[in-house]
Amino acid sequence: MSSIKGIDISAYQPSAYSTSGLDFVLIKATEGRSYVNPRMCEQAARARRAGLVVGFYHFLRPGNLDEQAAYFVERCDSVEGDILAVDWETTDGGVATCAEKDAFLRKVKALRPGHRVILYCNRDFWLNRDTSGYAGDGLWIAAYGTGAGSPGIRADWLIHQFTDDPVDTNVARFASRDAMRAWAAGDGTTPPPPADKQPPAYEPFPGADFFHNGPNSPLVTAMGRRLVDEGCSAYAEGPGPRWSEADRRSYARWQRKLGYSGDDADGWPGRASWDALKVPRV
Repeated sequence: MSSIKGIDISAYQPSAYSTSGLDFVLIKATEGRSYVNPRMCEQAARARRAGLVVGFYHFLRPGNLDEQAAYFVERCDSVEGDILAVDWETTDGGVATCAEKDAFLRKVKALRPGHRVILYCNRDFWLNRDTSGYAGDGLWIAAYGTGAGSPGIRADWLIHQFTDDPVDTNVARFASRDAMRAWAAGDGTTPPPPADKQPPAYEPFPGADFFHNGPNSPLVTAMGRRLVDEGCSAYAEGPGPRWSEADRRSYARWQRKLGYSGDDADGWPGRASWDALKVPRV
């Protein structure tokens, strides 16, 4: 699967930006419940004149999610077939939780069911703050220094922002601009992972709530066996199918082995440490 090129811009970029060599443009539309990019409409019109695929994103702030979602969809200059996205990152007002991110994505999808709705975040947020694995219709991941199209994550990403020099630049995992346009319009399918990027046969992170609910599951046994393999076992008789305090102590040893300390080595699995454990599929 080949990749196509695009940029994402905001009011920091001019309305008369270069579209040479581009296939898509993603434009900041709104932030919170009070900001609208004053150049948005002109920036979008320029992309449309060049025949590019167009998208808009909202910079998410904590709280007031329904109001933020309504503010975004009512004020962005979108038309049918445009992509909508949420920008999930640190703000001067704090950080939206993973649950808030998920709720915002679902609200935008409910308000604009005919649009593709995707998540933008950086690799740290995806690996260490996300606990649900939910990215709406696709994951737009920021990861620099890894090479275009190689963001260094196991998730099935859709767009990779690989540099911000001289402007935020991305590749999208589509065979052509027309293929991306068809997908954005709901007429095409999400491209499959490239053959050399298929995820290994490991269990994906089931989410933090899975463990806090004290499951009785073969997955817990498989996890326990991997902890034994890694020399992190605190079991008296070996791993069993029900999550126990021994599982938590064992997992805390694994976290410390990875270099975590303090509250970060509390024995409750997170996405990054789980991915590193490589629990075989059950």
